[in-house]
Amino acid sequence: MSFSSLGLSAPLLRGIFERNYLEATPIQAAAIPAILRGGDVWASAQTGSGKTAAFALPLLQRLAGAHRERGRFVRALVLVPTRELAAQIGDAFRDYGRYLPEPALKTLVVYGGVSINPQMMALGGGADILVATPGRLLDLIAHNAVSLAAVATLVLDEADRLFALGFADELARILALLPAQRQTLFFSATFPPAVWSFAESLLRDPTRIEMPAAAADTPDIVQRAIEVDAPQRTQLLRNLIEFHAWSRVLVFVATKYATEHVAEKLRRAGIEAVALHGELSQGARTTALADFKASRVRVLVATDVAARGLDIAQLPVVVNYDLPRSPVDYPHRIGRTGRAGESGTAVSFISAETDAHFRLIEKRNRLDVTREQIAGFEPCETAPSLPATTGGVKGKRKSKKDRVREAAGGVATQPASGPVAPAEPVDYFPLTPRIPTQRRTGR
Repeated sequence: MSFSSLGLSAPLLRGIFERNYLEATPIQAAAIPAILRGGDVWASAQTGSGKTAAFALPLLQRLAGAHRERGRFVRALVLVPTRELAAQIGDAFRDYGRYLPEPALKTLVVYGGVSINPQMMALGGGADILVATPGRLLDLIAHNAVSLAAVATLVLDEADRLFALGFADELARILALLPAQRQTLFFSATFPPAVWSFAESLLRDPTRIEMPAAAADTPDIVQRAIEVDAPQRTQLLRNLIEFHAWSRVLVFVATKYATEHVAEKLRRAGIEAVALHGELSQGARTTALADFKASRVRVLVATDVAARGLDIAQLPVVVNYDLPRSPVDYPHRIGRTGRAGESGTAVSFISAETDAHFRLIEKRNRLDVTREQIAGFEPCETAPSLPATTGGVKGKRKSKKDRVREAAGGVATQPASGPVAPAEPVDYFPLTPRIPTQRRTGR
């Protein structure tokens, strides 16, 4: 469907065409008219489907030419889980709206990890569109730098990730400050039970849009599962990069320590690599991502801070050095490649210990990825057997319960020889939103 048939204004169409957007994606064709009508929208579509334009374009049209209250007020609020996604969405709003008539819409992006003072100054006089991470938004509210009393539209982008990263408490506090009469838009690739329940309680008679991936819309991603012992993963990664002459590689690991460790090993091997994780300063995060996008570095080693929403043009390869903790995150990770009609490759390293978890990932995502081995890196380890007990899998140290049982003369379960992956790992989403004991800022 063409964008011109969706009721968008000529200035917006000009901005769209300059970005070589010729036809609306299914989620855009369904969501844009619904948002223009002013109702709530509950939209679910796979990663890379064009969700940002689906809410940004109609918001820009509704806000253009409308009056903004004098003072610290905001007309449209977009909440996102990470700094990088916030910056990317802010850029999209500015690009799409560059030809709108004067006065130009004021779009601001705020997130943690940087000084709050420039953001407070920028909010003087309010904003038409505010893209924010929850923690920094609450900080600004506490400093009386912004008021949410005039918000007409709330957008929750990557709503499932907001819950997964522990933002439930922040969301509740922000919602309490919003007007009861407003338009609310939920956009995400997945809606686990906690988010589903939250959406049902928050949205009023929403237009529900679910876009299952059709065969023609499925990204062209070749998925590989390579069996390798865990200590050999870095050497295998080096081998694959050099053998296939990959120009850029996004490598996902589980921890911030692993990002630095793997990146340093690659640099010692002569492969330019940089780490990206949530504990870096914002300047370091911005520089790392910019250098990778511009091909100044060959490998970006990242935690799941890079798994959602980021658009890295013509990225050929994604590697799961560590498997994602939740099966839900697997399609988001590999979806960083094979975007905008390009083809890509997604490689997952499978050890004896993580084989059961990858089988769960396959089951939950309806996949069947053939295992392969690379000459010289054939695995030698075998999966540790589960102990014959119903007490669960334990590590080397005895639990407090076991020590109490022994003191009372009971029989404690024997510890396994090492950490053992459960045969059927579970998703990390709780059935109800988890309320963190400490507010998360800087995302």
